Amino acid sequence: MKSKRVVRRLVIEIAGWTLVLAGIAALVLPGPGLLGLFAGLAILSQQYEWAERRVRPVEIMAYRSAAQSVQTWPRIIGSTLGALSIGAVGIVWGIGLDVPEWWPLDDKWWLPGGWATGATLIASSLMALALIVYSFRRFRGVEDPVGEAERAAQPHDDED
Repeated sequence: MKSKRVVRRLVIEIAGWTLVLAGIAALVLPGPGLLGLFAGLAILSQQYEWAERRVRPVEIMAYRSAAQSVQTWPRIIGSTLGALSIGAVGIVWGIGLDVPEWWPLDDKWWLPGGWATGATLIASSLMALALIVYSFRRFRGVEDPVGEAERAAQPHDDED
């Protein structure tokens, strides 16, 4: 019985910290950073009180960001084009173009990773597009997008 608890804790630790680190990286790299950070903290909150205290503020920030991202057409178009561009880069990366003559480093450093890297870029693109669609359907045209974002982040009671 104790070994099950140890394995469960280890899985929670690895999954939670992986998502937290990926989320932090995706705040500056292509990908859904706040979503990854939120998911990692939600998992770690099963083990740590400090993570439980931080889940709600990150969730509210994620919803606010989602609400604000679809309030104008330039934002929607820019986000969509950005997501599609990341997917296109992933495809090019996976196919692997020949090393150009101007490349100053050794050939092995040109588009390293192949399809492994390309697939993560394509997956990030698809997640971003899905989040844009979700945000558009949930927050576009609402009178108070920030208020709606905060309501969306509130715990839900399933009592009818």
